Amino acid sequence: MTQPEDPREPRWSAEPPPPDHAPVGQRVTRVPAQRGGIDPTFGFLITLALSIGLIPLIPANTDLRYVVAWLAMAGFGVAAWLLGNTARIGRESTENLVWGVTFGLILAAPLLLAGGSTLETTVDLLFRVEIDGQTQQLTAGSVLAMVAFAMPLAETLFFRGFVQQTQPLWLVGIYGSVWSVLLFFPTLDIIGFPVVAVIIGTTLVMMNLIYAYVRQRNGLASAWLCQIVVNLGVLFLPYLA
Repeated sequence: MTQPEDPREPRWSAEPPPPDHAPVGQRVTRVPAQRGGIDPTFGFLITLALSIGLIPLIPANTDLRYVVAWLAMAGFGVAAWLLGNTARIGRESTENLVWGVTFGLILAAPLLLAGGSTLETTVDLLFRVEIDGQTQQLTAGSVLAMVAFAMPLAETLFFRGFVQQTQPLWLVGIYGSVWSVLLFFPTLDIIGFPVVAVIIGTTLVMMNLIYAYVRQRNGLASAWLCQIVVNLGVLFLPYLA
């Protein structure tokens, strides 16, 4: 008759236990996981370089510079979406969409009321071209297409969809702010009005941080709606005044 095993007796195994640490003198190398797709920093640097390189188009083709820069940014965002490196818009809840519009109104209304003539002058400088030696304002339809479609689509896909997928909120806000400053400031008289430039720069930082916050809180579609509402209130309505 076989005696049962005594649980107090040690059990021996033919396989040695795994070592708790590497042998002395041997370095343990951690190999990072490889990721396919596009690097957000690479896309950001390329779009920045393109925006800066197109500055000579001002003022004759200011609108063309905007469109090409946003087109390049949207291209990186769409490529990241196709390769699965970006957030995707799923079936959004009505509550999240309402929050996106609400945050947009909360941000746009005070800026529109406090901006006054300064805001009107700023948007006039942003959306003007030089034709046959004469400075002319862009048509309202062209401005509406840029601020309600091209700009929020490109920047939402790239910053809130692509970059924020792997980067923290505050860094996404900084990326977006640097982009906005380098895109818009060359069309403004920042040397003649440095105080106004500081105010506009601070506003751009606040706007981009709020967009990133809405993306984190309520999703990508909400951040998209938030920027559309802000653009209509801060850029388009003063342009019509």
